[in-house]
Amino acid sequence: MREIAHFIVGGAAEAARYGDVYDPNTGAKQARVALGGKADLDRAVAIAKAAQPAWAAVNPQRRARVMFAFKALIEANMDALAHLLSSEHGKVIADSKGDIQRGLEVIEFCCGLPHLLKGEFTIGAGPGIDVWSMRQPIGIGAGITPFNFPGMIPMWMFGPAIATGNAFILKPSERDPSVPVRLAELMLEAGLPEGILQVVHGDKEMVDAILDHPDIGGISFVGSSDIAHYVYSRGTAAGKRVQAMGGAKNHGIVMPDADLDQVVSDLAGAAFGSAGERCMALPVVVPVGEDTADRLRAKLIPAIEALRVGISTDPQAHYGPVVTPQHKAKIENYIQMGVDEGAELVVDGRGFTLQGYEDGFFVGPTLFDHVTTDMRTYREEIFGPVLQMVRAKDFEEAVALPSQHQYGNGVAIFTRNGHAAREFAQRVNVGMVGVNVPIPVPVAYHTFGGWKRSGFGDHNQHGMDGIRFWTRTKTVTGRWPDGAGDGSSAFVIPTMS
Repeated sequence: MREIAHFIVGGAAEAARYGDVYDPNTGAKQARVALGGKADLDRAVAIAKAAQPAWAAVNPQRRARVMFAFKALIEANMDALAHLLSSEHGKVIADSKGDIQRGLEVIEFCCGLPHLLKGEFTIGAGPGIDVWSMRQPIGIGAGITPFNFPGMIPMWMFGPAIATGNAFILKPSERDPSVPVRLAELMLEAGLPEGILQVVHGDKEMVDAILDHPDIGGISFVGSSDIAHYVYSRGTAAGKRVQAMGGAKNHGIVMPDADLDQVVSDLAGAAFGSAGERCMALPVVVPVGEDTADRLRAKLIPAIEALRVGISTDPQAHYGPVVTPQHKAKIENYIQMGVDEGAELVVDGRGFTLQGYEDGFFVGPTLFDHVTTDMRTYREEIFGPVLQMVRAKDFEEAVALPSQHQYGNGVAIFTRNGHAAREFAQRVNVGMVGVNVPIPVPVAYHTFGGWKRSGFGDHNQHGMDGIRFWTRTKTVTGRWPDGAGDGSSAFVIPTMS
């Protein structure tokens, strides 16, 4: 059986523990991944600490050239990376390419590093005094990434961190770890010095070692909200800067004037794409008014029933299996919970099997109607191909539903009314808003981040927030006396008067 080792300079020691990596399409175990701990991390950090000062001293345009070379290598290896990603995650090949491409867009942003790192300068801030600022790397950063985007999210993290002069330790999900290792290999091929990007595998033992390590200055995390809160609390208590992105329960508001055919098309992709395993999926649809709800439901049912669930390499499949047997069981338990809570199960995706792949981790598309806000299935993140309909009587209730939910990652409104869209975008208590855009993930030069229990910390992912998070600002106030001073001392705080 294939073994996936840590990517540490000089090779990795044999692991005492291993985790299983499945092929979600067949249900078979295809590899085992090393599960490391403090000793493995200590070794990686020591190597990073020795390598980082020289990398930070490399001028910005030369660091940017490594990013350019890495971009070219990703593009040249796109097909192989997508197939590797799909083989461990289960998403269809086209979706895997999208996963990698969205990460690559952040790398493209990092290619502009010389401009992004420019500081500020004020000449003559006082008599003969100039003031200027500079951005300097924090030293060693770490990223803890989830299973659902094993290409994109690692690049979101290590791209800005490395471009700004830091060394980086990546701890990817142990469920699909091969693509992150391959990305590190390609960074070396692109010209990155050894020790600047290393990959360690593990579970909670490794996560805690990262949170507690005194030489790691910043941590970026994406995962469930409970773990995000834990990472943020323990990391900041250890004196680190932490950005921790949590879960989501994104709502799609459908106004009476919306183009329902377009809404149904958008919902099919946003709710069921990648088997719903996206923090920016759209698992809750909120039609405004009973007539809107009834018309939408009538169009949704045949569209959902027409969705094709298939293996990752099926070019006709809309989505593939979920990542592990445990996750499949969790999703199906939530479906039963929704039935027990009194929601109307309109389309039931449980028990779905695919001929020839009966042991694969497949869940069919599921639709609930008449879901209410007191139901646990509404309050919690299911993270599967399950769409819930919550009927709102008017616009005010439609604004209140996502605003009052514990999660505040993304939300969308579907309407032809510009005033309603503008009002909604301004008032809704959610971090990212789509107007007739079902999955409002910002482009790489803006920032990604949710509110409430969807995000902990003061900085978002990528964009200028990514540059700010992985650097510290140093401000210098200087003067060059001409030798004609009177030699007197000042005992009060200096002012520019």
